Amino acid sequence: MSRTVKFTDELSLPAIGQGTWYMGEDASQRRQEIAALQAGLDCGLTLIDTAEMYAEGEAERVVGEALRGRRDRACLVSKFYPWNAGAVDATEACERSLQRLQTDYLDIYLLHWRGNVPLEETIRAMETLQQQGKIRRWGVSNFDIDDMRELWQEPGGSSCVTNQVLYHLASRGIEFDLLPACREQYLPVMAYCPLAQAGRLRHDLLTNPLLHDIASQLDISVAQLLLAWVIRQPGVMAIPKASSVAHVQENSAALAVSLSEEHLAEIDAVFPPPQSRQPLDMV
Repeated sequence: MSRTVKFTDELSLPAIGQGTWYMGEDASQRRQEIAALQAGLDCGLTLIDTAEMYAEGEAERVVGEALRGRRDRACLVSKFYPWNAGAVDATEACERSLQRLQTDYLDIYLLHWRGNVPLEETIRAMETLQQQGKIRRWGVSNFDIDDMRELWQEPGGSSCVTNQVLYHLASRGIEFDLLPACREQYLPVMAYCPLAQAGRLRHDLLTNPLLHDIASQLDISVAQLLLAWVIRQPGVMAIPKASSVAHVQENSAALAVSLSEEHLAEIDAVFPPPQSRQPLDMV
């Protein structure tokens, strides 16, 4: 059965969405990126995550083109720089994102990472954007456990609907304290880079003998195994980037993958869960 993640009483989404980091950087890839996002919607991957930072707004423009005539089928998420977290700057940043995305509202608006603007001011800015109808919900990204506790103590902080953080099999630090705390608050976590960032670490995961063996037993790819592992527990959504139709379809199929306790134990033996608190990984 396909997994879903509940953000609010009226918003439950498939546990795999679509990321857009690195989209919009190469004009020759634009048509393929648009086709991939549209194919993802067709596969039921309704959440699309982007940010004003990605290709300095070009990723948002790619998403906007992909959503022409399809906006009502998507849960659209964007993120703003921490220096745009003040009352006036947040409004202006949101309006720029809406223009690039060719829409009049965002389903969720996230603070990309924490900066120097007081959380109280950012919360007020989000509430104003909600009252104006420009955003429906708000959340944060790259917040560690202390940041979340501080946020929850602020008036209105409990209205935060998600925390987007780095999480994959080779980076399990959030399992020690951040993930349990979010679960206690019924706050879903969005896992970015669920297949690990490009480079040596990603290569090591995709070529790991144990993971290859388990994937072969299940007749799936290692990438699908890694996605299924990330969303194996309630309240966690994976948002991999897939810039081709084939990759999007592969990601979508991972929603139906179930991992046995035996397989999870074998994976834990090679990639052990954290035994102590670790600083939040970020890329």
